[in-house]
Amino acid sequence: MTMAEGGDFDLQDFLPYLLNQAAEATSRGFQATYRTRYGLTRTQWRVMANLGRFGAMTARDICRLSHIEKTKVSRAVAGLEAEGLLTRSTSPDDRRAENLSLTPKGRAVFTEIGQHAQDFDAALRARLGPEIAARIDTILREIIALNAAGNQDEDG
Repeated sequence: MTMAEGGDFDLQDFLPYLLNQAAEATSRGFQATYRTRYGLTRTQWRVMANLGRFGAMTARDICRLSHIEKTKVSRAVAGLEAEGLLTRSTSPDDRRAENLSLTPKGRAVFTEIGQHAQDFDAALRARLGPEIAARIDTILREIIALNAAGNQDEDG
């Protein structure tokens, strides 16, 4: 790690900041697909992506999987429901919870955006080259696993 002269902290050299900047830069590139074409926010797209991938689940499940604040998920769910893209039903396991699921219209939008996401991912990987893309993939998964293990140690 390089530091500014005198050993002062430099945000530009802070690995979590660099990871965040890389994520933001790539997310902005894909954002045009779901925002411009479908009028969705990032959180709405992520809610739909989870429901499309895993099926019916609660907002709490989505928060846990996506690391998104509950208030943001709640707003996203309300917007998606208003657009007819998802429905809510009372959970048979917990009457206080609601299961969320995509409507047929929501499933169609998810399928369309999902294809654009696969194309975007393939183009990004092609620009990076297969070796670098594979290394980045491995490194990011290792970082996620290290932090997940560290968080379990703190919680347990």
